[in-house]
Amino acid sequence: MSEHPVVRTAEGRVRGRWEPRRGPEPQRAPERHPEQRQGHRGGPDLAVFRGIRYAQPPVGALRFAAPVEPESWDGVRDAVAFGPVVPQSGPLPAGAAQASDDTDWLTLNVCTPDPGAAGLPVLFWIHGGGYMSGTSGDPLYDPTALASAGLVVVSVNYRVGAEGFALLEGAPANRAFLDQIAALRWVRRNIARFGGDPARVTVAGQSAGAGSVAALLATDAARGLFRRAVAHTVPGNHCTPALAAEVTAELAKLLGTAPTAAALAEVHPWRLASAVTELGTALPAHLARWGRLAQSGIATVPVVDGEVLPGSPWSALTDGVELLAGHTRDEFRLFSVLSGRHGNFTEEEARTALDLLAPPGGPEAYRAALPGATPSELLEAVSADALFRVPSLRLAEANAAAGGTSYLFELALPAPAIGGVFGACHGLDVPLAFGSLDSPTARHFLGDRPPAEVVRVSAELRRAWVRFATTGDPGWPAFDPDEQLTRALDARSETVRYPEQAARRIWAGHPLTAYDLR
Repeated sequence: MSEHPVVRTAEGRVRGRWEPRRGPEPQRAPERHPEQRQGHRGGPDLAVFRGIRYAQPPVGALRFAAPVEPESWDGVRDAVAFGPVVPQSGPLPAGAAQASDDTDWLTLNVCTPDPGAAGLPVLFWIHGGGYMSGTSGDPLYDPTALASAGLVVVSVNYRVGAEGFALLEGAPANRAFLDQIAALRWVRRNIARFGGDPARVTVAGQSAGAGSVAALLATDAARGLFRRAVAHTVPGNHCTPALAAEVTAELAKLLGTAPTAAALAEVHPWRLASAVTELGTALPAHLARWGRLAQSGIATVPVVDGEVLPGSPWSALTDGVELLAGHTRDEFRLFSVLSGRHGNFTEEEARTALDLLAPPGGPEAYRAALPGATPSELLEAVSADALFRVPSLRLAEANAAAGGTSYLFELALPAPAIGGVFGACHGLDVPLAFGSLDSPTARHFLGDRPPAEVVRVSAELRRAWVRFATTGDPGWPAFDPDEQLTRALDARSETVRYPEQAARRIWAGHPLTAYDLR
């Protein structure tokens, strides 16, 4: 029995560590490999590898460049600690990310139930964070419950904010998506050495991670690197090159430099990240020119550049796959509560949101569909629809139209913490799917002792993920434009017609387009 699991990748050998299983045991526990350690629950422990480099650090001559494959090495490298956090922007919780001089950002992690197995399904997780923050090492994404159920779970760090998305003269666009593709190519080369099947890869993500999944579905360079996709809460914020160029110019102005890759490469990465934060706080001043982008609150978003991202995913998706997509019922509630504005938005703010985010004729349609609604209720409804719910629905529709099979869900179970003020908010689905109910972020929503209905929905959603990654079927009927069957996850889950019919009618016939200059 080995004290530490060691795997020989195409680039060199890595040494991980054994960790105990958690969550329900798989229906049939895998046979223990001779080199696997017996776990305390009677089954073999999980083999965990962290901080494996899938591309060279994107600094120096590689700053803002497409990712470059890692160099090989001799000997055995330790893979027991998460890689350094990519420079972060935005209103992060205290202590969520610390600036570091370690620039080995492009790393991934593998958690496998059996490195000596063959043909296990693989889940490739892309974290969210508004395209400007996030890390694969967040305890919210603890993979052990999913791996204990039989999946090989891979999670990835990728460039965010200006490093990953700013449109720069002299650099490829959407470098974050190129990072993800490079990590998927690493999986194709290496995952069989960890017990996984390179032909059974499911890409999965939430929020910006789901937007990344949607982009990968529409990107030729990712074709053939995965078989299935899970997209929780797909954001609708993409922008045109013209708008992206103005954002970069404003960013460079804050830094006192030119809006080029060469000039910005002289700026320390964490200083550049802080400038993105500064620009984010100033977005309201750009409403007249930047419109929907300014209203969304995020400056550095994917660019429809015609190459990496040939078009918005809803129009550019041409080859369908098996897709599990969905959203929460109260998507925007998280942001209104955390900003301290829930229930306090003004009529003027609601009117601005309706004018900028709703489709033509939408402001009147929303008021008619929600008679007696307060300004806050109107603002939350149109923001949830435009930013998350409608894009998620449209991705399921576009995938089905492209010949794929789509499965749709809505999480309607409200978070119990703080008197239920969060509702079924943005991000609540993540700890439920991972089974990470005791993670620090999850406790904000769920409290220290989640009620039984939360535990039940978590188990249902986690089973759906495992079943979908294994078979392509989460356990409920596929979505089609006529019946619109959707799994409503609640204290008593049921399969129903798509619940958000008012939004569906309001947006019918109106394509989702990239944000542009006004």
